Amino acid sequence: MAKKPVTLDANGYRKFGIRDSVAYAAGDLGCNMSFALKGYMSLFWTQIMGMGLWYSLLLMIVQVWDAINDPLIGTIVDADKHQYKRNKFLQYIWVGSIGLIVGGACCFLPFPGAPTWAKFIIFIAGYVLWDAFYTIANVPYGSLLSLISKEPADRASLSAWRSVGSMVGNMLPMVILPFIMYNADGSLNGYKVFLAALIMGGLGFLCFQFMIKNTVIRADQDVKCNEEEAPKFNVFKAMGNFVKNRPAMGATVAAMGMFIGMQGAATAVSVTFQIYFKNTAISGLVSMFAMIPILVFTPLARKMVVKYGKKELSVVGAICSIIGGLCMFIITPNNTTLDLILYVVSQLIFNLGMGIYSTVSWAMMGDAIDYNEWKTGSREEGVVYSLHSFFRKLAQGVGPAVALVIMAGLGYVNNAVDPETGSAMIDVTLLSWEVAVNLRTLVAALYLLSAVMMFIGLGLIYNLDKKKLAQMNEELAARKQ
Repeated sequence: MAKKPVTLDANGYRKFGIRDSVAYAAGDLGCNMSFALKGYMSLFWTQIMGMGLWYSLLLMIVQVWDAINDPLIGTIVDADKHQYKRNKFLQYIWVGSIGLIVGGACCFLPFPGAPTWAKFIIFIAGYVLWDAFYTIANVPYGSLLSLISKEPADRASLSAWRSVGSMVGNMLPMVILPFIMYNADGSLNGYKVFLAALIMGGLGFLCFQFMIKNTVIRADQDVKCNEEEAPKFNVFKAMGNFVKNRPAMGATVAAMGMFIGMQGAATAVSVTFQIYFKNTAISGLVSMFAMIPILVFTPLARKMVVKYGKKELSVVGAICSIIGGLCMFIITPNNTTLDLILYVVSQLIFNLGMGIYSTVSWAMMGDAIDYNEWKTGSREEGVVYSLHSFFRKLAQGVGPAVALVIMAGLGYVNNAVDPETGSAMIDVTLLSWEVAVNLRTLVAALYLLSAVMMFIGLGLIYNLDKKKLAQMNEELAARKQ
């Protein structure tokens, strides 16, 4: 049977279609095969490696590297003028996809008997390596959205499908790993965690290769300010432009809120299922079930964006998440079965709002990159996205660190000792019911904080509503004629 001829657009590129969306989703699936394991770092380093509150200090230390890593790699990508065969963004992603296999596994090296100073070195070295390769892959990947298509509806489709890739990338480890990593008594098995990290890295590599092979760049990569020679790239000016870029700042505040709350809650949620609901196996299934609203909304995202606008939809989503966060405070500690039902229903409401926002969040960053060009004449994809990524990752580090300190104040940290190694550890079987109820309440508080910050970023700072976005796109198109 003869192959169906490829339909080309007016510029000679393969016409945008479902192939582009699926390929872009595969990229985020690849990122999250590695990133989803980050939710287990707190448990691994407190319960397996016995670091306790030292882990909070370690997280804050590696944020110094984040402060250098993200903007540095973003500026390198923007300033790189080398002509790569497969496009420079895709080339960086290819390199990052290989490094993530090694870097991800290095974050979970199971040496509980090592001295404390050695554990410091193991964690910092592993995290720095993983973080560097994650940024090398993730920053160019995020920048690709604005280059695959210039059409708002296409970008909304890419953003929605990226959310699908992200969701699947979180769901697979979320559902499968609890059955693999935990022992029969509800404790983690460090060696199984390490093996899982290697497997996730390999699966991520395959996803990235699929994305690279099926991605077409249709938009201009280098935008000249005039017919004369374009000015040299200035990193400090680019960072200043980012601060003045209200859409980028608004989207960043919303993303930080999402990660401070949800990443911070991740450890508390895991421990809650260990000692409150006393069922680690269903934790992934409950989280997967709570993703249903995102799955339901994703196919509708493209049409609803065209009709209502990204900002308008995302603000409604933030309000919905606030309602879900408030409902999560309804706790019936004398009936954990009823409480589990209330918990799941609250998560469904919360994730409906989160689903609305997440399906358009990356398209909003694509528009923020265009906004930078509209106001300054320079696109600066790498810097805009890398700074956005830096603040997201800062929230991902600060959230769990602060949450762990709060958890310690609520009674999570105890003075148990590993009988085989003699090292300090946290034994969840020794935690009281009062501590379990406190952690269940903390989960609700962190989810509510997440939703409130999303509303502030999207409703009060982000300023590209449907009308203003249309004006910006018209003026940018006129400049290029």
